[in-house]
Amino acid sequence: MGKTNYSKENQSQQRFHLTAKDILGNPDYLAISYGGYREITREVQPTIQELKEDMKILNAMGIKIVRTYNVQFQQASNLLEAIRELGQEDPLFEMYVMLGAWIDCKNAWTELEPDHTVESEKNEAEIARAVALANAYPEIVKVLAVGNEAMVKWATSYYVQPGVILKWVKHLQELKKNGKLPKDLWITSSDNFASWGGGSADYHVPDLEKLWKAVDYVSMHTYPMHDTHYNPSFWGLDEDEEGLSKSKKIEAAMKRALEYAISQFDSVSNYMKSLGIQKPIHIGETGWATVSNGHYGPEGSKATDEYKEAIYHNLMRDWTNKNNISCFYFEAFDERWKDAKNQNGSENHFGLFTIDGNAKYVLWQLVEDGVFEGLTRNGNPIQKTYNGNKEALLEDVTVPSLRKTSIAN
Repeated sequence: MGKTNYSKENQSQQRFHLTAKDILGNPDYLAISYGGYREITREVQPTIQELKEDMKILNAMGIKIVRTYNVQFQQASNLLEAIRELGQEDPLFEMYVMLGAWIDCKNAWTELEPDHTVESEKNEAEIARAVALANAYPEIVKVLAVGNEAMVKWATSYYVQPGVILKWVKHLQELKKNGKLPKDLWITSSDNFASWGGGSADYHVPDLEKLWKAVDYVSMHTYPMHDTHYNPSFWGLDEDEEGLSKSKKIEAAMKRALEYAISQFDSVSNYMKSLGIQKPIHIGETGWATVSNGHYGPEGSKATDEYKEAIYHNLMRDWTNKNNISCFYFEAFDERWKDAKNQNGSENHFGLFTIDGNAKYVLWQLVEDGVFEGLTRNGNPIQKTYNGNKEALLEDVTVPSLRKTSIAN
């Protein structure tokens, strides 16, 4: 009995000593973005039992760090408790968290005009809650992220100026310095590549340079899937690819999608070098939806289906793992609250699993290998989408149109 307790204590001590520096960029610690919401509204919070169910599924496929987005709802605190309980039940269970604190501008999400020059009065309480959780679960929370796409100008409902993010990052770094947060906790902000200086020059403001110096690393987002509509220069087929098979055509288009994502990563890296700064850069979000009745579906850019998601996921994992870049792939499970009024909207379908726990094409091999045996979601065993019928899946796969070669790459 004493030996078991000793090994459990040993495992717990290992968790305390493992830091973000050890985890980020380490291919043995695969990362993913996570939301456990199963219903059409976030008013229905996932239970601790449901969160444990999800963590077991993700852990089985090699995920060891998950990213969350806010702490104003119970999900984040319940998730931390769920992970702690799983670690107590099984000392070999390992899962860490990149904890997000949501940041808004004044009047965000109200009927009033958002004021992008002033921050929301709710931000202070959000940061305080994140600090409390990081201190309560130091063996689990290894990264604290201030804001999610909070500086990008197309987030017109809520974006803030870089100075707001800088203020809270400096506040958290000061708490670390004074022993009021774990000293090895890494502080960042997770934002679009353009927000980190990789896009247009209007983002290149003094406060952004100061933010680069203040964070422990940069968490950047890249979404080729969205740009199949908004900036499609890379998307589609070249004329000399028209004679290829359907699968080869799609593989060629997806290879260009990866190259596009890499170019955005490089643009952020180049901006960093232009500032004379050297910091790790990791991918806080990238993903590929499987359904869209809008811009990205059969009537739009023909980007969304499970076949393309699988190719993009695997290309991205291969590239990031080889280059010691953490990729918080977006996302683990479909969530239907994101576009509540349009259930076939792409935002609801970025998961590697459906709401009911069906494994999309990207995970079919893991199902065959028995990785999820004995695990369930919402009471359902983990099974393949399309009942595992690849021919049926391929019927829903659309081939991109010819590339607009007149637009420069």
